Amino acid sequence: MARILGLDYGEKRLGFALSDTGEMIALPLRVVVCRRPEDALKETLNVCAETKAERLVVGLPLNMDGSKGPAAQKVLAFVEKIGAQLAIPVCTWDERLSTKAATAVLIEAGTSRQRRKDVVDKLAAQIMLQNFLDAQAYARERDGLAP
Repeated sequence: MARILGLDYGEKRLGFALSDTGEMIALPLRVVVCRRPEDALKETLNVCAETKAERLVVGLPLNMDGSKGPAAQKVLAFVEKIGAQLAIPVCTWDERLSTKAATAVLIEAGTSRQRRKDVVDKLAAQIMLQNFLDAQAYARERDGLAP
């Protein structure tokens, strides 16, 4: 199995998470501040190379009814651009409420507002990537492909 990189894409910040080599556990990696879309592309390419990720999963912020609003359209445009520059598979995964869940965890832990701002995006990426990994593991088990 391989390492999978998770990305919580935002207009100002990118949150990254990385799976273990067994594709079982997602770990928060880092937050990168990007002022321009070109910077987001460059940073994502750098993190993919640095981590030797073999797949990129980008959180797709669907509306609560499952439709694709403006935020989802921006992510899909980014995925199209990054996919054209990467030699690894790129896919999207539903990230509805991952940032809210990450914020709730940080508040419950007593994290200050400033510290939450600094880490919430990588925690949201971790939650989204863990959901993806869990779904993949379930599918392998259901199909009789689990070890």
